[in-house]
Amino acid sequence: MPLAERIRPKTLTEFVGQKHLVGQDGVIRSLIESGNLCSMIFWGPPGSGKTTLAQIIANTTKSYFFSCSAVTTTVGDIRKIVKEGEERLRLYNQKTILFLDEIHRFNKAQQDAFLPPVEKGTIILIGATTENPSFEVIAPLLSRCRVFILNQLNEIELRKIIERGIKELKIEIEDEAMDFLTQVSNGDARIALNALEIASSINKSAKKIPLQLIKQIFQKQSLIYDKAGEEHYNTISAFIKSMRASDIDAALYYLARMIEAGEDPLFIARRMVIFASEDIGMAQPTALVVTNEVFRACEEIGYPECAINLAHGVVYLCKAPKDRSAYNALRAAQEDVKKYGNLPIPLNLRNPVTKLMEDLGYGKGHKIYPDKEEILLPERLKGRRYYRR
Repeated sequence: MPLAERIRPKTLTEFVGQKHLVGQDGVIRSLIESGNLCSMIFWGPPGSGKTTLAQIIANTTKSYFFSCSAVTTTVGDIRKIVKEGEERLRLYNQKTILFLDEIHRFNKAQQDAFLPPVEKGTIILIGATTENPSFEVIAPLLSRCRVFILNQLNEIELRKIIERGIKELKIEIEDEAMDFLTQVSNGDARIALNALEIASSINKSAKKIPLQLIKQIFQKQSLIYDKAGEEHYNTISAFIKSMRASDIDAALYYLARMIEAGEDPLFIARRMVIFASEDIGMAQPTALVVTNEVFRACEEIGYPECAINLAHGVVYLCKAPKDRSAYNALRAAQEDVKKYGNLPIPLNLRNPVTKLMEDLGYGKGHKIYPDKEEILLPERLKGRRYYRR
C-alpha cells in the first residue's frame, strides 16, 4: 500500500490537526461520543484529513464504511449502496456511512438521489469537497447536513505526519530537506508523504535523504488554484482589496500567486481596468489610460514578460489616490431606475422631429447649454443629486 495509506490514523488520538473539530471540546468528537451522528459535509483543502476523519468516525462508531468518489460513481451505484444499507440496518442494526469524495462533481440530479435516504437516516452521508458547498451542494441536501470546515495543516502538524512516515520507512532525512519538504508541501499531507516515499525508493544507498533530492522531486511547487473554484475568487478578492488599501506589497504578493498558478493575464488586467474607474476614478483619471495600456500589453506580449507589465500597473494603482464618487453616483442612479422604472422624460429634452411633437411642446425652452433653472431630470427626481465629491 502507499505510505499515506499505511500510516493512516485509526483513532482520534492518532489524528493530526483540526483541533477545533476533534479536540477535547471538538464538535465531531462530541457527536461520536454521544452517538448522535448526522450526515455532514467536510469542506477543506487537499490532504487536510477529510477521508481519514470519515474512516475514524466509522471505526469508532462500528459503522459499515463505504468509500467512493463522485468522479467514478453513478446514481445506480448510490441506490445499490442505500439498499444494502437498509438491509444492514434492518438485519444487524448497523449504520452505514457513505463517504463520497469530491461531492461537488455530482450534478443537481445526482445529488437529489441522496435526499430520501439522508432524510430517513438510512445512511449517514459524509461528503468531502475542496469547493465552497454553498455553491456546489444543492440547498435541500445542504439543509440536511452539517458543514464542517477543515483547515490547511500548518507546518508543525505536517512535520508530525512526515515524522510518522520516516519512522514507517525506517529512513533518515537531512534537517534542510525536512524543512523544505514541510514548506513546499503547501499543507497537503498526501503530497508530503508521496514525495517522501519516492525519495526513499530512489535513495536506498545513502544514509539520509538530502535536500537536493527533495528539490528534484518538487521541480515546481504546484499551487492550489482552481480557476473556476473558490480559491480563484478568494485570491482576486484579496488582490483588489490590497490595491484599495494602497498596500503595494500585499497586492504584488497576490498578483504573484495568480501568475505562478497560471491565471489568465487578461483576467487580471481586466480587473485592473475596472479598478481604475471604480476605485480611483476622478482622483486620477489617467489611471484608466494606464490600465488599458497594461491590458493591451498583455494581449500583445503574453506570459512570461507581461507579468512585468502587470506589476507596473499594480504599483501605479496602489500609489494612486482613491475616489469612488463616479462609481457611487452610477449605482445611486441605477437604484432609482430600478425603483421608478421609465419615468417620463421632460418635454424640453425631447427632440421635436415632427410638427405634432413641436405643437405638443417637445424641445420647448431648451438651450444648447442649459442653465440651472432648466429641468433635466424627470419630475419625480427633481433635485436629486447622485455625484458627490
